[in-house]
Amino acid sequence: MTRQKVIVGMSGGVDSSVSAWLLQEQGFEVVGLFMKNWEDDDSDEYCTSREDLVDAVSAADCIGIDIEAVNFSAEYRERVFDNFLAEYRAGRTPNPDVLCNAEIKFKAFLDHALGMGADWIATGHYARIRRPEDDSGRPGACEDQSYFLYRLNQAQLARTLFPLGEWVKHDVRRLALELGLPNHAKPDSTGICFIGERPFREFLMRYLPTTPGPMRTPEGHQVGTHQGLMYYTIGQRHGLGIGGPGEPWYVVGKDLEHNGLLVVQGHDHPALFKDKLRATSASWISGTPASGRRYAAKTRYRQSDARCALTAAGNECEIAFDQPQRAITPGQSVVLYEGDVCLGGAIIC
Repeated sequence: MTRQKVIVGMSGGVDSSVSAWLLQEQGFEVVGLFMKNWEDDDSDEYCTSREDLVDAVSAADCIGIDIEAVNFSAEYRERVFDNFLAEYRAGRTPNPDVLCNAEIKFKAFLDHALGMGADWIATGHYARIRRPEDDSGRPGACEDQSYFLYRLNQAQLARTLFPLGEWVKHDVRRLALELGLPNHAKPDSTGICFIGERPFREFLMRYLPTTPGPMRTPEGHQVGTHQGLMYYTIGQRHGLGIGGPGEPWYVVGKDLEHNGLLVVQGHDHPALFKDKLRATSASWISGTPASGRRYAAKTRYRQSDARCALTAAGNECEIAFDQPQRAITPGQSVVLYEGDVCLGGAIIC
């Protein structure tokens, strides 16, 4: 019987490497694919694509599978990075990982893999997919990293495998060590998707002009000077440069018209909390959820689920929380859940 072919997106990290090994053990014909998506400063200390490629090739060799490399840097620039810069220009704080998953890892990668004759693609995300034959009757990306996957559609999910859906990181690293994978102890990637961890302010300065302006309290008292609204996000404490007595200062808003950064004192200042939000560019995995129903939502990846009620109207939605939520940030995503099923989400405005 002909084996089904699965193309695994291998980043050089331990998760995707173990995913490739698990799929091979399950009887699939496995081929690794390394994606290079950033070229602007490929030679500097923060871009690790060459090191990552070496790690991916070494892991593939250890597993005993072929691996290829593909360059999606043009697609990444057009579909992800240009949007990233536009959002910062507009005073918002985008989440590039969400768009990167939808446009690169599960679109450009999927299209390329299908051209290679793949039946499936796979990644090292810690998520599960419920197929139409499951008891729920409604497929969807579930649990853990599903926050970053909420923009995926049914066509993408239908071709995707998540081998680590039932695993935890500790066990993945332990298995990688037992298998002798050279990247078993490699630290998890951080920072901007495919760009990496780097001094963020200096990085943005390459692409966006700095426009310093006043830091003010909501009452209008100037307490400092900011270096550019794009460098700050709601709830931020560090890097404000405001001295003096009393509790620490936090960013609470942006006055785009007057180029002002609004700040308050105290981690639990009332201005940092809101009990509702509006969001746009909605993306629902299995159809628009019922308006008026009660769900759970996250406005940040590592946030606990917050009980809420949804009012949906096409591309937009409004979410009212049972308890006020801290540091709701325009440009970030609000993601909706019913139990452990990710229903989709939208961009906070």
